[in-house]
Amino acid sequence: MKVVVEILTGSLFYIQVGDDATVNDLKKEIEARENLASDRMILIVDHKNRNKLITKEDDGTSLVQCGVEDGSHIYLFFSPLSTESSYQHVFTSSESLLG
Repeated sequence: MKVVVEILTGSLFYIQVGDDATVNDLKKEIEARENLASDRMILIVDHKNRNKLITKEDDGTSLVQCGVEDGSHIYLFFSPLSTESSYQHVFTSSESLLG
């Protein structure tokens, strides 16, 4: 099945997963494609004009059981960064910007 994923920034992309894929499978596909931390992902599925929250506890659940079907629109949010996360972002500035 092919789903549309939308990040808070408004950018959209498509992810292709098998019909028997789990929430974790989808998160891993998003992680590989967009280099985003799967352990921080919170997904909301727009299913028949009702939103369903998918959290870490749903990782082993099949996408179909969560209401995801071919063409579903999924909104991607992130939980706050914790010390267990494998992703740490460091922002640096050039010396010329520091004045």
